[in-house]
Amino acid sequence: MAKEPKTAVVMPVANEEATMERVIDMIMALPYENLYYYPVFDDYSKDRTAEIIRKKAEGEPRIRPVYFKESKGVISCYLEGYKRALAEGADRIIEMDGGMSHDPSQIPQFMEKLDEGYECVWGSRFVKGGGIRELPLYRRILSSGGTILSNLVLGTRLKDMTSGYEAFQRHVLESIDLDRILSTGHMYQTEMRFYCRRFRAVEVPIHYTGSSSGLSGSTVAEALKILFRLKKYEKNVWKDRT
Repeated sequence: MAKEPKTAVVMPVANEEATMERVIDMIMALPYENLYYYPVFDDYSKDRTAEIIRKKAEGEPRIRPVYFKESKGVISCYLEGYKRALAEGADRIIEMDGGMSHDPSQIPQFMEKLDEGYECVWGSRFVKGGGIRELPLYRRILSSGGTILSNLVLGTRLKDMTSGYEAFQRHVLESIDLDRILSTGHMYQTEMRFYCRRFRAVEVPIHYTGSSSGLSGSTVAEALKILFRLKKYEKNVWKDRT
């Protein structure tokens, strides 16, 4: 029997002591022997989040804490998690948010699509079976409107261009120069979907549980600026395109 591919779940976390233990237990309980968990945290986290992670890791080698001192925010933590997982031999990577915004019980559908040979699997709140909970109306409008605008400008055809629940085969991330990603905020998810549009991809339904925090004006401004730069910038991120 072929060995199960090594899959890494990369998750930036901060100030999530209320849900951290539950999230870890749910991921570790999934029926995959070669599923590893890479929580990425920095000094922004002021509660017991890091302590909980380190304690859990003491008895479970599949929990791989990543303390990223040089962090410049959540996107840099995503990318550092990718790099660490790739360096430790991950065959594929699942990216998700913590705090139960993304439900770990939905990981199997990402695994199934990766097993079927898809190179990218995008979590979507706007396909049949997907949904959003506890998110203010204006945030829903920003998410759905951002998808419509992104598809219009970039020529993509996805139902959800801004979800942070997604999965990649190893070679996809290896082909991208992660140090040249433009986005430092919410536009990152759209940027990755644009770069990966020629890979074999599929959307799967997810349920997102939101918070009351919103996008700042500067974040919206950054998103619009990056959106209109992507087509010209794309050639800069590929390591080796054949």
